[in-house]
Amino acid sequence: MILIAHRGNTNGPNPKQENNPKYIDYAIKKGYDVEIDVRGSSLSEIYLGHDYEQYKVSFNWLIKRIKNLWIHAKDIEALYQFTEPGIEWNCFWHEEDRHTLTTHGYIWAYPGSALTHRSICVMPEAAPTQYTQSEIQLCAGICSDFIEKYR
Repeated sequence: MILIAHRGNTNGPNPKQENNPKYIDYAIKKGYDVEIDVRGSSLSEIYLGHDYEQYKVSFNWLIKRIKNLWIHAKDIEALYQFTEPGIEWNCFWHEEDRHTLTTHGYIWAYPGSALTHRSICVMPEAAPTQYTQSEIQLCAGICSDFIEKYR
């Protein structure tokens, strides 16, 4: 099962550190993939941040971590840049859609949405009704602020 630290969080939300490149690296060193919020108009102007541009990162910073990153494009410019043919970024865009498809063919499932064997169960702790253990085990992965508890 793929375990994804939501914005770098592993043991609960930490708004002061979320999307911080050092925080992301810490989660990767602990063995997790990481969902990051990306904004940017070109590959030379890339920023991490949920609600606004917080941390500027380089193209090389992203490339070095490409196998561990799930890029949540937060604007059309980032979506365009990270879905261009050539580099196999794992990227997606959504707001409150129940399901969205990542560029690697996974189904990003909003909390409480139906799950399949290709689903990433997002924030199961935020689901309106709790998923059963068998529903979660069915998934390809989990993205959570509390990803440590799924290890």
